[in-house]
Amino acid sequence: MRTVALVGSTGSIGTQAVDVIAADPDRYKVLALGAASSIELLAAQAQRLHPEVVAIADAELAPKLSELVPPGTAVLGGADALPEISRHAEVVLNAVVGFAGLPVTLAALESGRRLALANKQSLIAAGPVVQRARATEGAEIVPVDSEHSAIHQCLRAGHMAEVRRIVLTASGGPFRGRRATELADVTVEEALAHPTWNMGPQNTIDSSTLMNKGLEVIEAHELFGVDYDSVDVVVHPQSVVHSMVEFDDGATVAQLSNPDMRLPIGYALAFPERSGVAFGALDWSEARRLDFEAPDLDVFPCLGLAYQAGRTGGTAPAWLNAANEVAVAAFLKGVIAWSAIAETIREVLEDHDGTTPNSVDVVIDADRRARERARRAVQKRAR
Repeated sequence: MRTVALVGSTGSIGTQAVDVIAADPDRYKVLALGAASSIELLAAQAQRLHPEVVAIADAELAPKLSELVPPGTAVLGGADALPEISRHAEVVLNAVVGFAGLPVTLAALESGRRLALANKQSLIAAGPVVQRARATEGAEIVPVDSEHSAIHQCLRAGHMAEVRRIVLTASGGPFRGRRATELADVTVEEALAHPTWNMGPQNTIDSSTLMNKGLEVIEAHELFGVDYDSVDVVVHPQSVVHSMVEFDDGATVAQLSNPDMRLPIGYALAFPERSGVAFGALDWSEARRLDFEAPDLDVFPCLGLAYQAGRTGGTAPAWLNAANEVAVAAFLKGVIAWSAIAETIREVLEDHDGTTPNSVDVVIDADRRARERARRAVQKRAR
């Protein structure tokens, strides 16, 4: 039985991971659960899964959580609680949202664990630091993002030396096919109405701007060691082809399934085996079509900005991610327009100082300074 720690267990990915584990209970033993502040749901998950320990990042909530968990379940609280529970299980699912997931990523890898990575921001913002931790004996990353999970699966058909290019698919989000002039006054509700995926607010807005795909380009570079010129993006509105790998001989291998995040979660938890539950299975007797088109970089400039930051390297991806998180938060609060997200990111990247991310402290400082710069850029665009 494989031991698992679910960190960020109360979010969209975390709750679906609980579904995956509940569907195959003889395969997994949940040692630890962790969340930022949602103690009611966290306690309910603990009652269902009976972990040895639960962790809450908000230390003030720990006493209340202690009253809600099963007898004998230890409770940790505070900033170090989530990284602490990431050091002991065989597989650590990092489903923490945003840059806050970096300590979990590092704790798992430095402890020689398998990291089922759903927190792309930690790898993007701190790539060189994460790569050093990844070199720890026993450490490995199996991606949970559907696109990178698809690539991971496709690469089992060949060797990296044979790869000509990686093709990431994008749904196109809720605004696919729109002109820039049609997006000037879109609402938060419209941007959150994703046509195929059920995700949290940050990822859903990132999908609407195509920043999610830009971040995934950087993530693909970090995960698989491919040059940016060898990572392409195509819009595929059906979200059935989750990504593709083209090999030197012209063969393209793709992973297809219905859009269901439980499939890549199960893949990451069970690897190198496969889950015994057929999440996302397709009915091939049904007629279907698969469409592909190039992304419109004029309407969705965030994708181009991500390529720019990735090629710049250093702390530029950290600045990109920080600016995006600040701008998306401002949009969700109604402070800025949807189009101002890209404008804010572009302005922040213009001030990037070229710092080399050679330590965690440098990355954290780069994130802090980029956020400060982004808040000023947001203030200029406040409605």
